[in-house]
Amino acid sequence: MISGKLISLLIAALSGVLMAVQGSLNTSLSKTIGLMEMAFVVNATGAAALAATLFLFRMGNGDFGVFSHAPWYSFLGGIIGVAIIYLVAASIPAVGMCNATTAIIVGQVLTAILIDHFGALGLQKYHIGWEQFVGLGLLAVGAKLLMR
Repeated sequence: MISGKLISLLIAALSGVLMAVQGSLNTSLSKTIGLMEMAFVVNATGAAALAATLFLFRMGNGDFGVFSHAPWYSFLGGIIGVAIIYLVAASIPAVGMCNATTAIIVGQVLTAILIDHFGALGLQKYHIGWEQFVGLGLLAVGAKLLMR
């Protein structure tokens, strides 16, 4: 039997696969129509797909009625998403998919360590030990080894 944590890790790994594919697709589109234009098209098509999922197929299980109860900073995710899409597509042609993805992962893990340690952005606080920093260091060494 597969544990809930293993399923969650597999889902996270799948999101990593999809991020790499998305970065490649977005870079390809940006070469044709431009970076800002690509970011707009990607977010517009994503919003349309999500609207269909929520309103046509009624797949949401939340409550828009409590919209005003969310912390102000939680609404920055959309803006950050636009920046991520733009920056990933801008970096891939310059350094390649592998190098860009490796740098992204190192940045994500460093930020995740800090968020966990401080319990930032309303998330639960987790103890961070030296092992996490050694792991981050190994990721950074791996990133250097992957550079061409």
